Amino acid sequence: MPKRTVAVAKQHDTLFDLVSRGRSGPGGRIRLSPGQLEEVARTVRRTPEVMVKVSGGARDTGGAKAHFDYIDRHGKLEIHTDDGREIIGKDAAAELVDDWNLDMSKGQYRPAPAEGEKDNRPKVVHNIVLSMPAGTDAPSVLAAAKKFARENFAMQYRYAMVLHEDQKHPHVHLVVKAEHEYEPGKRLYIRKATLQQWREDFAVALREQGVAANATPRQVRGENRTNKKDAIHQRLKDIADYEQLPADEKAKRRAPKDSTFMRRKVEEVAKELKAGTLVDEPGKEKLKETRKAVREGWIATAEVLRAQGQAELAKEAEAYAKAMPPPRTDKEMIAAGLLAQIEAQRQRGSRAPKAPDVAKKRGGG
Repeated sequence: MPKRTVAVAKQHDTLFDLVSRGRSGPGGRIRLSPGQLEEVARTVRRTPEVMVKVSGGARDTGGAKAHFDYIDRHGKLEIHTDDGREIIGKDAAAELVDDWNLDMSKGQYRPAPAEGEKDNRPKVVHNIVLSMPAGTDAPSVLAAAKKFARENFAMQYRYAMVLHEDQKHPHVHLVVKAEHEYEPGKRLYIRKATLQQWREDFAVALREQGVAANATPRQVRGENRTNKKDAIHQRLKDIADYEQLPADEKAKRRAPKDSTFMRRKVEEVAKELKAGTLVDEPGKEKLKETRKAVREGWIATAEVLRAQGQAELAKEAEAYAKAMPPPRTDKEMIAAGLLAQIEAQRQRGSRAPKAPDVAKKRGGG
C-alpha cells in the first residue's frame, strides 16, 4: 500500500516516523493505528520519559567486582539475578564474578594500558541504568526492569540488577555479561538504535505495571542535549548524586572528583560572557534546521489526526509543536546556567537587611 512519508530528521533511518508508518485507509488517506495514536497522545501530554543509559562497563574481573560492590552498597542491598535468586552480603559480588566465569572472558588477561592511553580491551560486562522520574513507584520500576532484562537477555547473556531508592528518581543498575553464554565468540554490542529499542521495551514493561511511561526520541520532543562521553557523563552524575545526599551520608562517603572537562568549558563560557560576546558553536545551524523539521513533522501529524477524526488530539499536537523552545547548544545552556546563578546571587544580596553586614561577608570595609 502506498504511504506518505514525512521526512523530519535522520537518526539512523527516520527519527520522526509516526506519519510515515501510518497505513493508507479508504481513499488512500494515511491512518494512524491505535498504538500510534496512543504514542502521539503520550508525547504531546508529556507522559514521563524513561531513561536507559549505558554507564560504562568493566574490562576485567576486578572492575566487575568493584561495580557490583558499588551498586549493592558493599553487600547492603539485594542483587536480583537472572536465575531468580536474591543474594545479599559482602561476598555477593565475588560470588557473581565466579558464577559467571568472568575470569575466562576474552581479553581478561591483557595488560591494562598506560595512563592516558585508550583502553581497547573488550568489556567483560556492560553497566546499564534504567531510570524513571521522581515520584515513580520504585517496586514497579524494579518489576519492569526484571521483565525488560528477561525479554532481552535471558538464555543469552547473564545479568543481575540492584534497585536504588536513595535518590529522588528510582533507578535500577543492570549488569550484563558481554559474552554470549552458548555461542562462543558472540558478544553484546550496544548501539544508538539498541538504546532506543531498549527505551521502548522498558516503557512497555512499565505501562504493564500501571506506570505512565513514554519513550519518544529526544529530538522529537524538542530537546537537543548532546551526549557526553561515558566517563564525563558518569562523573557529572556522580557529582550530582553526591550533592543530593543528606549531610550524614556525605560524611560517610568520599566526594567524587570534579569534572575538569566541564570546569574548563564553564570557564571558557564565563570569559566570553564577561567580554560580552558568546561565540556560536559549530552545529548551531544544524540544530535550527532539525528543530524546524521536527515542528513541520508535528504539523503534518496534526493534519493526519484531523483527517482521521481526532480533532482534539490534532490541536494538542499543534500546540506541542508551537511550544517547543529554540534549540540551544551546550555553550548556550552553560551560559544560561551561569547567568541564572548570577541573578540568584544578586537577588540574595538585594534581600540582605543591612548592606554593611553583606559587605563584611564579602570582605569589604
